[in-house]
Amino acid sequence: MLLSVRVIPRSGRNKLEWDGTKIKARLTAPPVDGAANEALIALLAQQLALPKRSITIVRGATSRHKTVAIEQLTSEELKRLLQ
Repeated sequence: MLLSVRVIPRSGRNKLEWDGTKIKARLTAPPVDGAANEALIALLAQQLALPKRSITIVRGATSRHKTVAIEQLTSEELKRLLQ
């Protein structure tokens, strides 16, 4: 499944916010040398109880707006886990 995520780096804490259609990821990591991307993958893996290897950034690696591919997860499971 593909997921649209807006990343806000250098936040006070790592947190996912779900508004029903989009995910906003607040990350403590700076947007330097892929640190924010790694933090995003780690946070999604933790929140969704999936291994990191099942989450990849397919679009927007250097942008705040990213498209993330998640294996082994349906949209219904995603909604349940993020609420």
